[in-house]
Amino acid sequence: MKSFEYARPETEAEAVAFLGEVESTAILAGGTDLTSLLRAELVTPARVVDLKRIPSLHEVTKVDDGIQIGSLVTLEDLAKHSLLSNYRSLFDVVDGVRAIQVQGSGTLGGDLCHLPNCWYFRSRYGLLAMENGESLPEAGDNRYHAILGNSGPAKFVNASRFAPALIAWGAHVRVIGPAPEQAEWLPLEYFYVTPRSNAQGNTILKPGQLISHVWLPDAGRLASATYEVMQMEGLDWPMASAAATLKLESGIIRQASIVMGHVAPVPWVAQEASRLLIGQPLNEETASVAADTAVTRATPMSMNEYKVQLARTAVKRALLKAADQSPV
Repeated sequence: MKSFEYARPETEAEAVAFLGEVESTAILAGGTDLTSLLRAELVTPARVVDLKRIPSLHEVTKVDDGIQIGSLVTLEDLAKHSLLSNYRSLFDVVDGVRAIQVQGSGTLGGDLCHLPNCWYFRSRYGLLAMENGESLPEAGDNRYHAILGNSGPAKFVNASRFAPALIAWGAHVRVIGPAPEQAEWLPLEYFYVTPRSNAQGNTILKPGQLISHVWLPDAGRLASATYEVMQMEGLDWPMASAAATLKLESGIIRQASIVMGHVAPVPWVAQEASRLLIGQPLNEETASVAADTAVTRATPMSMNEYKVQLARTAVKRALLKAADQSPV
């Protein structure tokens, strides 16, 4: 691990200032991923900015049109907070993280900004995993790589477990910096990008910027659920996942949003599948049709065709789970 400066701001403005003073910085939230990145020298910042002493980033508050969640709220606190009790899909994600150490220290903002778990990236081949102009995932082991949105050079899958559920709820994120007074709310869906170069990154964050808060609309009478397909429990990551948020009236779907995770370089919004459900009853048949539609454009690689079925299953079970029609 290379040496670096360490800064502990106590306000959001101080955090932005610390991030902007040097060219290369890293943000410390829960530290569950950054520590390993530093040890492997996958990131080599001149300064690490520890956000844990900023009170506003730990708060969950009711606002006029919804709920505002600080980016340093831990998974454990998410699961316990009364203001979030109607957002079932978030609880499903926390429940799937069976490692209590991650629940206690992992943060919402850290999860949203989690760098890909792609083994080529983690072996220092960059986000696009290229060597001598050749795509390593295309030529080599691609069992866990993208089956959607993979026509370009990016083959990794987005690592965030909360992003699909939050996007299905219509969440926004507040990005602050690079100047202390700069702040912008944007839909979480637009926070992620599919890079075409290693310099681009996989989010819209620029140097000196960070996520400070997540906003969720009022839950109202909407139902939601997340279903993750896991190979094993504990510290494992999903091989595919899906989140669904639905508005049901007398058994008929009036509003639907389906977002898949771990199948593309960005959380994958299944717009066509969501539209097909409007005006339909939610049952095994309609859930199956939506699931089939969600993976229609999948283009699996040489070793990951099995993920198409996993994604299909995740969508179907998330839909049925949201409507309390599934035992899983």
